[in-house]
Amino acid sequence: MSSPHVVALNVHPVKSCAIRPVETATVERAGFADDRRWMVVDADARLVSAREVHRLFSVVPDTPTTSGDVPDGLRLSAPGLPSLHVPDVAGGGDVVEVRLHRHDLTGALVSPEADAWVSEAVGRPGLRLVRCVDPTARALNPAFSREGDHTAYADGYPVTLASRTSLARLNDWIAEAAVERGESVPEPLPMERFRPNVVVDGELEPFVEDSWGTVRLGDVPFRVAKPVDRCVMTTIDLDSLSTGKEPIRTLARHRRWDGATWFAVQLVPDGTGVVRVGDDVTPG
Repeated sequence: MSSPHVVALNVHPVKSCAIRPVETATVERAGFADDRRWMVVDADARLVSAREVHRLFSVVPDTPTTSGDVPDGLRLSAPGLPSLHVPDVAGGGDVVEVRLHRHDLTGALVSPEADAWVSEAVGRPGLRLVRCVDPTARALNPAFSREGDHTAYADGYPVTLASRTSLARLNDWIAEAAVERGESVPEPLPMERFRPNVVVDGELEPFVEDSWGTVRLGDVPFRVAKPVDRCVMTTIDLDSLSTGKEPIRTLARHRRWDGATWFAVQLVPDGTGVVRVGDDVTPG
């Protein structure tokens, strides 16, 4: 195996929508540029995620960061609909209070046209698209962060990192359990089930990332805040949008503590810069 390095980078412009692979990512203190800076809310301004509306996974959001042919703002695409370009998303829009899990935040309404488009794309009326106005206003859990740490609409922390060796071990466990039950061995789960921003590979023991206190990706330093506790969203097949039992069933057998199941780690940037596919990974 080679030395540890970055093998994939992902940005998720609209929370719970399609993953956008990139070759380079600009790291801000709030996380990757354009990552989870928009989200879909219902009529009560509460987050609507793919956990409840699986068709959000089929909505493809692009920005200048993720696609070279988007001049500004946000472009939305979905099966059966013409794409929608919302220019100058960073400006204007009434600011409303929104609810992200247990967090009371704010968001700027994008446009009635965007609201109608998202509602039609996922088949649920009354949805609205909001943009994060000020990521610095969103403090992180003080038990795993420092004063001044912040993020936009991520569940808890700015950046998520996962390793291929950990996923390989998890898929081995899933296959072994299937054989024990007398079932056929399923196809290995793809990394996309876990929606990491950073995927690393190389000379790494499975789940060694749990023990890291810091990690440097290329020239950019990060703190490791905590492992990621996993929910049922990882059980949704990204192609069929059907729900199964894995990986939660197997994580509960091998990676369960503190009442949760765990895979990957949360990072907080300790600096800014650019991370590239192929960059060295230096744990600390």
